[in-house]
Amino acid sequence: MAAAYDGSVDTTLEDLPIRDDLRGQSPYGAPQKHVRVQLNVNENTHPVPEDVAEDIVASIRQALTTVNRYPDREFTELRESLAGYLNGGLSADQQLTPANLWAANGSNEVLQQLLQAFGGPGRSVLGFPPTYSMHSILASGTGTRWIPAQRDDEFRITPETVVAAIAEHRPDIVFLCGPNNPTGTPLDIETIRAAYDATDGVVMVDEAYAEFMPTDAPSAITLLPGRPRLVVSRTMSKAFAFAGARVGYLAADPAVVDALRLVRLPYHLSALTQAAAVAALRHAPAMLAMVDDIKQQRDRMVTELQAMGYRTYETWSNFVLFGGVADPHAAFEALLDQDVIVRDLGIPNHLRVSAGTAEETTAFLDAMRRVAADQPPVRVDA
Repeated sequence: MAAAYDGSVDTTLEDLPIRDDLRGQSPYGAPQKHVRVQLNVNENTHPVPEDVAEDIVASIRQALTTVNRYPDREFTELRESLAGYLNGGLSADQQLTPANLWAANGSNEVLQQLLQAFGGPGRSVLGFPPTYSMHSILASGTGTRWIPAQRDDEFRITPETVVAAIAEHRPDIVFLCGPNNPTGTPLDIETIRAAYDATDGVVMVDEAYAEFMPTDAPSAITLLPGRPRLVVSRTMSKAFAFAGARVGYLAADPAVVDALRLVRLPYHLSALTQAAAVAALRHAPAMLAMVDDIKQQRDRMVTELQAMGYRTYETWSNFVLFGGVADPHAAFEALLDQDVIVRDLGIPNHLRVSAGTAEETTAFLDAMRRVAADQPPVRVDA
């Protein structure tokens, strides 16, 4: 009897007629290791509150009664809920309507659709590494040329720097990330204004970590009125502890949303996803109550890492980038041996750690002190 085909042949990607611009590339992905303290992918490590989870389950159960039918392809109720959530932090002249909102399976799909609509072959997108690595990967996947530009000291971007980069490269799209991932660096609202005024293209601000910003820091969403080429991307993965649900969204001029309809897949948001997200947004205060605790643990890590001799950077996110690590790979492995996983991003002498619960933070800091004892911190310059 012939053996079942299991794909175990010698064929590699190089043997297939894959696109030339994809040859030699690696897929996105942090190490997936099952350890006690997982602080490597900027998840919200707090569980969804039990009463909220029960309401979400009830909403999903109700959606299942009509799951034999296609979902609302305009996800009307979800867009209404997102508008209501965002409007709570906006002034009267900044209020959004459902027509300003769009959602997809994580903010990555939102950005992919944006690149499909406004990028593509013969077009370019300007970014400022180190930044979210999926930005360049999504550009490559859509055939959009990725143009990296330099940041200023401390991983910041001044208005002068962004204007100079736009003038030099004339991109079709500008990607900004604020707070920036993987550095946590704030993005000044004046830099966004300057970028928009310097280009005729689309300016996208990735605000995946917006809820962790200081409460008096203005969001790029406040700049939307009168700026039809400005797009602000958000996610429910972080502050809402909804990473496994895969819900991302953007706020923009309704014309941008119309453009995304041209490239989205039919019925791209399942009825179950829509039901879960709407239910979670009904409980926004409860879901966001954990944000203050996460910020406290983040700031605690900054203080104690500095006391150990490491260099930290101002962070408005739910993670901390710290420098002075003599051998990041060795430190990563030493932490892993202690059942703690962080992120080695390939930035020389740096590691990144997500803010977790108080117990997780204590476990990381205790483990890091043991690492520091074996590998004393070294001097680094940003």
